[in-house]
Amino acid sequence: MSSTIEVKICGLTNLDDVLGALDAGADYLGFVMYDRSPRGITASETARILERLDVPVKAVGVFVNETRANMEKIASDCGLHAVQVHGDERAADFAEMPVMLWRSVRLDAPGVDTALDEWGAERLVVDASVPGMYGGTGVAADWVAAAQLAAKRPVMLAGGLTTGNVAESVRMVKPLGVDTASGVEREPGKKDLEKVREFVRKAKGEGGSRG
Repeated sequence: MSSTIEVKICGLTNLDDVLGALDAGADYLGFVMYDRSPRGITASETARILERLDVPVKAVGVFVNETRANMEKIASDCGLHAVQVHGDERAADFAEMPVMLWRSVRLDAPGVDTALDEWGAERLVVDASVPGMYGGTGVAADWVAAAQLAAKRPVMLAGGLTTGNVAESVRMVKPLGVDTASGVEREPGKKDLEKVREFVRKAKGEGGSRG
């Protein structure tokens, strides 16, 4: 039995793009709460955007080397569905989180297999490994390694996904979902809503089921 691929549109910074992502059928809205990112947004800005929506949404806050206490407060203040830890955090510091936890992983990092077993994450977000960077690079992840992981754990595939390759990535990796930021932008932090619609359609349509 197959199930429809879920889509996260990440790096959202404004209400128009959020509404466009929802209209396109995105399942998750990603907000990068990391001030060094060109897609960075503050917790207060995120809260203001989410407060203006008249439908329930699943918002995911993306954090890099943030403290657990701050993540929990922001998740509560913004009504986040999940927090995604995307840096060099230690699994022991995030045991028994009161909010759903997603963990970003770069599969070619040393000792990653052992480290993944320590994380009680609801999902693993598989991204490319680029030295000194924490996502948003536009570089593709290792799909072969991602497919091996997706056969064992719930995986959201990220890293260099675009309208041109998302259907192929779904067929090859068979992830739970896909995650894009730079792949549907006209400039960092500003989405091309035609690309967003096409990305969602291709992810969920041709090649867009798993099983």
